[in-house]
Amino acid sequence: MKIGVVGLGLIGGSMAKAIKENTSHTVFGYDIKESEILAAELVGSVDGALDNSNIGECDFVIVSAYPQGTIDYVKANASKFKKDAIVVDCGGTKIKVCQELYPVADEAGFEFIGGHPMAGTQFSGFRHSRANLYKGATMLLAPQEKASIPIREKTRDLFLSIGFGRVQFTTPEQHDRVIGYTSQLPHIISNAYVKSPNAMDQRGFSAGSYKDLSRVAKLNEPMWTELFLENRENIIFEIDTLIENLKQYSDAIKANDEKTLIELLRDGTQKKERADKRVSNSKS
Repeated sequence: MKIGVVGLGLIGGSMAKAIKENTSHTVFGYDIKESEILAAELVGSVDGALDNSNIGECDFVIVSAYPQGTIDYVKANASKFKKDAIVVDCGGTKIKVCQELYPVADEAGFEFIGGHPMAGTQFSGFRHSRANLYKGATMLLAPQEKASIPIREKTRDLFLSIGFGRVQFTTPEQHDRVIGYTSQLPHIISNAYVKSPNAMDQRGFSAGSYKDLSRVAKLNEPMWTELFLENRENIIFEIDTLIENLKQYSDAIKANDEKTLIELLRDGTQKKERADKRVSNSKS
């Protein structure tokens, strides 16, 4: 197959590298920075630039851009995609992208599937991309409800072939609701956590807990701002819920209430165990 990869930063660059390393597919790449295309060509991550001469030959087009950038790119190139091509995005929110691009795909004759690879690092850019970034990770896919089984299977098989350990189908609504908790909230917590004045004195006093909680504090501010605002209702719910929960701990400590604090800690431990057990059972 011929596959186009749009956006050759960490996510798109890793997609291109994973495809080239694990399959025999031809890969064409595009990025707004010509230097990223040249770098990808130089190391053999793409076979050439994705442009008007070959975009219509691609069986798959994987778009790795901010949500609005994805919408703009797909709309601008809708008439150029091969009939029956499958276009998959890699953005962090799905409702807006899917609502805008499902009808565009229907009209133009290609298939649009919302996608979100559950992998990444705190770094960005092609130079940080790697072929094994997705090894064992989950790829979330949000196709239209009417998408055929062969379309779903073809898309699933592609991502499994390049190293993903699991492909999970979802809806745009479920995606944004759950990802608000599992991904977006932790980034906000981490970013807020390092604003304590004691962060300046953590050297020599920090171990795994500090490293785990502060790992994703360094953010791409424009991208994450766009994601947070697009998913504002879900992320506001999660932030407000966390604030309410934290206040219970704060109140118990202020009141020197040992019994309540023990109950709060036990409740958190038990909820964590139940959540882990549910995930484990779903894998078996």
